[in-house]
Amino acid sequence: KGFETTFSRSTRCSNLIMTKKKPTMLGINQSYLTGMSWLGVASYAIYYCLKMAYTIRLQAIEEFGTVIHEYDPYFNYRATEYLYYNGAKKFFTWFDHKVWYPLGRPVGTTIYPGMQFTSVWIKNMIVGDSMSLNDVCCYVPAWFGVIATFLVGCITYECTVECNTSHSIFSVLIDLICGRKSTANIQGKDEKKSTMGFSIFGLTSAIFAMWIMGIVPAHLTRSVGGGYDNESVAVSAMTLTFYLWVRSLREGEKYSYLYGLLSGIAYFYMVATWGGYVFVLNMIGLHATLLVLLGRFSTKVYLSYSLFYFVGTALAIQVPVVGLTPLKSLEQIGPGLVFLAYQVIHYCERGILRRKLTRLEAWKYRVEVSISVLAVMAFTFVVLLPQGYFGPISSRVRGLFVKHTKTGNPLVDSVAEHQPADNSAYFRYLQHLCIFAPFGFLSVLSQFGDAPSFVIVYAVAAYFFSHKMVRLILLMGPVASVLGGISVSRALIWCFQTVWNDNDDLGNVNNSGANTKRGKQGVTKKKKADVRKKSLKKNSTGFLSALETSQNVVDNTLSHSDAMVPKRGLAMFLFFAFYLFGNSFQTYCWKMASAISNPSIIIVGQLRDGSVVKVDDYREAYWWIRDNTPEDARVLSWWDYGYQITAIANRTTIADGNTWNHEHIALLGKILTTNVDEGYNIARHLADYVLIWTGGGPDDLAKSPHLARIANSVYRDLCPDDPTCRTFTFTDRNRTPSPMMKASFLYNLHSQGITPGVEADPTKFREVFRSPYGKVRVYELLGVDAESKAWVADPNNRICDVEGGWYCRGQYPPALKDVLDKKKDFAQLEDFNSVKGDEEYQKQYFENLNNPEKARANARAKMAPDVHEPILERKIPALGETNSKPTQEEIDAFYEVWEDTELTTHMWKIISSGSVLDLESFLESSPLMGYMRSSDGRGPMWWAFESRKQEMVRVLMKYGVSHTDKDKHGLTPVDLLEGGT
Repeated sequence: KGFETTFSRSTRCSNLIMTKKKPTMLGINQSYLTGMSWLGVASYAIYYCLKMAYTIRLQAIEEFGTVIHEYDPYFNYRATEYLYYNGAKKFFTWFDHKVWYPLGRPVGTTIYPGMQFTSVWIKNMIVGDSMSLNDVCCYVPAWFGVIATFLVGCITYECTVECNTSHSIFSVLIDLICGRKSTANIQGKDEKKSTMGFSIFGLTSAIFAMWIMGIVPAHLTRSVGGGYDNESVAVSAMTLTFYLWVRSLREGEKYSYLYGLLSGIAYFYMVATWGGYVFVLNMIGLHATLLVLLGRFSTKVYLSYSLFYFVGTALAIQVPVVGLTPLKSLEQIGPGLVFLAYQVIHYCERGILRRKLTRLEAWKYRVEVSISVLAVMAFTFVVLLPQGYFGPISSRVRGLFVKHTKTGNPLVDSVAEHQPADNSAYFRYLQHLCIFAPFGFLSVLSQFGDAPSFVIVYAVAAYFFSHKMVRLILLMGPVASVLGGISVSRALIWCFQTVWNDNDDLGNVNNSGANTKRGKQGVTKKKKADVRKKSLKKNSTGFLSALETSQNVVDNTLSHSDAMVPKRGLAMFLFFAFYLFGNSFQTYCWKMASAISNPSIIIVGQLRDGSVVKVDDYREAYWWIRDNTPEDARVLSWWDYGYQITAIANRTTIADGNTWNHEHIALLGKILTTNVDEGYNIARHLADYVLIWTGGGPDDLAKSPHLARIANSVYRDLCPDDPTCRTFTFTDRNRTPSPMMKASFLYNLHSQGITPGVEADPTKFREVFRSPYGKVRVYELLGVDAESKAWVADPNNRICDVEGGWYCRGQYPPALKDVLDKKKDFAQLEDFNSVKGDEEYQKQYFENLNNPEKARANARAKMAPDVHEPILERKIPALGETNSKPTQEEIDAFYEVWEDTELTTHMWKIISSGSVLDLESFLESSPLMGYMRSSDGRGPMWWAFESRKQEMVRVLMKYGVSHTDKDKHGLTPVDLLEGGT
């Protein structure tokens, strides 16, 4: 009762699963051979799972070579390269003036450097000259994907081994209600299923979990070869931390709490690798809290968590980008409070034992101590709060808890992976785990303990956060694999027992040769029944007694000879069903891996004649800039491409994916979305060249409404009284630009020479490069202000934190003072330390998002003087409204026209790019476009089926597009899926 240590338990888990009766000589041979055979099979299964996990991640490298993918990985590679050639000291004092021009960025103190240090260590200590640094960076995601796969198996084993699963959630709750400590019921456990010191159920569950984790798309998305992103290493660091944490809680092992110290060290590596360390910290803190609430607090739990938090936090604050954040940020203060609470609880329980207090006196003592501690904490909080000690909650984290799906920050809201997940997203990234994981969840509740309870906490939290932000489905990969492995293993072991073991328990053959005899089995079962009755007599209530009685009735009924035939039939059916599910899951994962493995910087496309080509326009543009522009050239582009330009072209950029300075990105957005003259007059002081993504799909024009919103959040004169900039849009189904869009800097450079009547001013711009497939255009800015460029380049115009120091940030040239004076710094909604708020802007921003039709109506009214009457009369409906669908007459008339136009080409490019958001945006503004057909009679539905774009098919079907119509060859869209041409 009250406080109880785990040191007094006489039986250790290791002894529990190793204990054997003294066998005969024949028994030794049988036990040894059976055990070695089983371990051989298990070892091969683990090797097979890990090999598959590695192979499936190499598809991109095998097809495209050692090419870095996406955007952020290029920054990571450039940082790794700098570390490799310059060393750690210069790395941490690296202020990069080639990025965020003219301000620059202190890279070494604003980066999570764990992956960079890991890659350099692998290069120097393992592979040496046998691999280039670029190749190492391309293979790192695959290598660490295998490591994460193995660690998930270790977590699964620890949460299913018998000594950790001696309770059920019901027994723990009832013991809690009755005011007693739940103790491990481990008598007779030596007769559990085990071999050669390993739990059979635990090992089989671990193998299945590894198989799932190795290929599940939720994990593949961040671990394919070439995807050199922080998450590719961070998932391994996260699973290592979680494994060591649950390992520290193993029941019946006196010194297992020392794994808590190792967990703290693993957490330090996690902190150095990815900003998602906050999730890891809070998961362990939340689990530690749950253990207290369930009455599972003990000396071991206290030492495990205290060592984890103290060691982990002490090391974490050594990472420059983190600093004292764990002690100041509201996102991380919770686990710190849990740590303090653990000290208070430990102090109280020690005092209670020392003073030998009664139960009533003990509670009174706890309350007195707690009130004193809370009073001190409240006083400290009141003192520190006005001083701005506590940091605000970030926009991304805040977006996980707000009621609406937007954060109030248009920059964060513009990123697709920050949007909430729907059911289709879970099925796309988890597939059959959506079915099996819930059964594993229930299984863990029935086989409960300190370690398994962590899986429950992890599963609930990961589902909650991933539902709020689709990117966080990545966190579901490990726990869904654990739960899926447990459910599959439990079901298959039951099937094996039913089909091949009449009266035998799987694994008892390993204990003794005599145990295989029926007489001995009767004794074994009787012993188990006696143990069960003793346990029931000691701990049960009326409710548990009724459950035990019901279980005995069911067991007796199912063990009767008449029940064996249907049981075996059911078992054989389950074998067949699991085979089908497994084969389907593996096939699906390989297809998803193939789709995920396409690097966005190289596009695989299909021409009208059916030939497949690799479109390498983006790299060719960057190579052209590298080879044909001066070394000090400055390239203006939207921030998405900044990392790639700097890493490949080695030229100065205005902004990149770090997005640390909202106001600077807003200035870039203003240049691109304001009128040509104003945009040019700003750009000539900051850049020499302008790079524009064109060619349809997710190009700059498709993104431009987001650019306008971001710009307007700081420069309110861009879209007065309209935070969502609805006046910067397309006005009809033919994608006619609004007057504001048509006059913009971006539209004129994007559509110059393509859209009739659009020509860039030859006195301001000169097109110097157009990629082979028209995906990228580069313009030279004419009349660049040389004085501003020289002023920024002068080191004397930089502001250093100390004289002669390395931290020297740049400044805007004086010529931009009038522009900068018009800006209004964006007030983060969550920053309660800020005195100045922006309630009116935030209120109107959310009103426009929540009532888009009203916002569109206001925008149309503002455009009235400049827009032709037919456009004014057209009502632009919101997605999902009944009047958003065109009439059947319009559909029939549009559907009967088969011709190749700019619109069909644009739609085909959208489908080929795989951008569901672009497709939805296109159809939202022009629902009739889903019914367009090219000269061969095919349209969006055919192209979606042909490209295996399942989510796009669903979007088109939502808009009523048929999948049973035929093209001029008599083929339906489904025929293309089945191999038609």
